[in-house]
Amino acid sequence: MGSPYAIRVPGIDTLIIYAINLAGIPLGIFAFVHALMQRADAYTAANRMTKPAWLGITGAAGFVLVLPVFSFYGPGTLFWLASLVAVLVYIVDVRPSLAEVQGKG
Repeated sequence: MGSPYAIRVPGIDTLIIYAINLAGIPLGIFAFVHALMQRADAYTAANRMTKPAWLGITGAAGFVLVLPVFSFYGPGTLFWLASLVAVLVYIVDVRPSLAEVQGKG
């Protein structure tokens, strides 16, 4: 019999998921702030969706990533995953296109 006061140490997989969950929060905030600071005509010049569309996507995704109820192990795992993908699409695809159009990249 084990001690009733034994401390359960989380596995490496739990720590990795926790780190990804925490890393998603600043990524979501960064994507929203970056989308907010860009010119509206740059989105159409880069052949991407409009600025209000990306503000809505990154804003909703950032909101979902910040709420603890939508964490990876919570009931909103699917929403958390979709939000993380949306933020990463903005950062990896839209952001470089906007920088190229605006001559910043």
